[in-house]
Amino acid sequence: MAPSRTDEPLPSFTQANNEPYHGPPRNIKNIDAIEFSASLQPKNYNILGTHPDSRILFLDVNILDSSGRDPYRGDVLIERERITRVGTVLNVEELKRDPKVRVFHGRGRTLMSGLGDAHTHFTWNGGDLNRLGELGVEEHTLLTARSAQCYLDSGYTMCFGAASAKDRLDIVIRDAINAGDIPGPRYLANGKEIARRDGDLVPGITAYADGPDEMREVIRHHVDIGVDQIKLSMSGEEITEIRSAQDCYFSDEETAACVDEAHGLGKRLCAHARARDSVKMCVRHGVDVIYHASYIDEEGMDMLEKQKDKHVVAPGINWLIATLHDAAAFGYPNEKAQQVGYQKEYDASIRGLREMHRRGITVLPGGDYGFAWTPHGTYARDLSHFVNLLGFTPMEAIIAATAGVAKLFMRENELGKIKEGFFADSILVDGDPLEDIGCLQDHDRLNVIVINGRVHKAGREEYVAPPIAGQDGGVHPIVPNFPEVKREMQKNY
Repeated sequence: MAPSRTDEPLPSFTQANNEPYHGPPRNIKNIDAIEFSASLQPKNYNILGTHPDSRILFLDVNILDSSGRDPYRGDVLIERERITRVGTVLNVEELKRDPKVRVFHGRGRTLMSGLGDAHTHFTWNGGDLNRLGELGVEEHTLLTARSAQCYLDSGYTMCFGAASAKDRLDIVIRDAINAGDIPGPRYLANGKEIARRDGDLVPGITAYADGPDEMREVIRHHVDIGVDQIKLSMSGEEITEIRSAQDCYFSDEETAACVDEAHGLGKRLCAHARARDSVKMCVRHGVDVIYHASYIDEEGMDMLEKQKDKHVVAPGINWLIATLHDAAAFGYPNEKAQQVGYQKEYDASIRGLREMHRRGITVLPGGDYGFAWTPHGTYARDLSHFVNLLGFTPMEAIIAATAGVAKLFMRENELGKIKEGFFADSILVDGDPLEDIGCLQDHDRLNVIVINGRVHKAGREEYVAPPIAGQDGGVHPIVPNFPEVKREMQKNY
C-alpha cells in the first residue's frame, strides 16, 4: 500500500455561521435515521441480579429524558429492571409509605440516562501499552474488571468495545457483567485489533493478517471466540514515529474482504482510520464505525454525507488534546507532540468534525481512555470537548452520549432515555449539565447511579428524607436550613 501522507493544505470545508446555536437539538434526526442492517443486530444481553420485587422512586427530579425536549420536574418510578412511570406517579403517596420502596428525594437535581462511550478499551492499563502483551492473563483480567467498574462509577452504563489487548478479555468481562458477578456497564465486546504486518501500532496486542484470505481467517477466529464487533487498524499513529496518521495500510481488496466476511457472519466492523484514504475505504466498502477520521478531505466528506445513515464517527478527540497538552507530565512534551504532527492532526480533526456536525453526520463521544494521559475515570471530558470545540450544544452532546450510543447498540427502543418501558440505567446529578456540561466530570456530583434497576451508588444521606418546616405537627427535632437562617441574621446585624 502506498502511504497517503501529503503536505497538501488541509481542506477548509464550507463552514456555516459559527455563532452559538440555541435551537432544538440538530443531531436527533440523523441519529434516528441510522439504519444498520438487521442482520448485524448484536445479541440483546441482559444483566442478571435485579430482584423481581425491586422498586425505586425518584421524587421531585429535573428529568432530562434525551428526547430533545426541555427538562421538566416530576417523579420517576422504576420497577425491576425498567422505568414504569415518568413525570406523574399516580400512587406516589402510597409508594412513599411503603418500606420496600427505595425513595430518593431529588430536590430538583437532574435525573438523566446513564452515559455511553462509543470507543472503549477496558483492557488498557493507564501506562505502557507495549507491555500489555507481557502482562499475565490473571493480572490483566483483574485490571480489566477494575476498568469496567470505573466506567460505571463515572456514570457510564453503555460501552462499545474498540479493541481488546488479549483475545478473550473483553468477552469474559462482558459475560461476568451480564451474569451479575462484577459491576460494569452494558458492554459489546471486541477482540484484538487486526493489522497488516507492516501496519501495526502496538505489536503485543495485535492480530496480524496480510491479504484478503488471511484477514477473512482472522475475522472467523474473532467470531468463533464470541466478539460482538471487529476492529481494523487501517492507518498509523504519530506517536509511533514510524507510522503516520496520514498513512493507510489496507488495500481496497482487503477492506472489502473484511466487510464481506464480518457482515456475512452478522458482525459489524469498526476501524482506526485517521488517514484520508482509510476513511474513504471505510465508506466505500461499508465499515460501520469510523474511529478518528482526522484527515478526511472534501471527497471523503461528500462520500460520508451520502452514506450517513450507514456510518457512525467516534473521533476520540480527547487523545489529541491530551497528547498535546497533558502528556508532558509523563515525559512527552508539547514540542515533541507538535514535531511528530499532533498539532496538524488536531487542527484537521476539529475542522472536519465541525463540518460533519454541520452536515448531519452522526458523531459520538468516547475513545482511547486508558493511556497514561487519558486516564480511566475522565471519560466525560469528551462531552466538554464536543461543546467547546465541535459546535455541539450541551443538549446535543448529551443526546449523542445517551440516545446516540443506544443507537450504536441497536437498542434505541430500550436504552439511552428516561422513558417508560426503557431499562432503568440512570444517574442523578447534583447540577444542571445543560448549564455546565463539565459537572458530569465530577464524580462527587454523580449522587446516584442506577443500572438495570439496581442501585450501584448512593450515599447514606440519599435515603434520609429532608426535614420540612412544620412536619410531624411541628415537633420534629431538626430545624431545617438553620445555617441559612443564621447567616441571614448576621447580615441584618
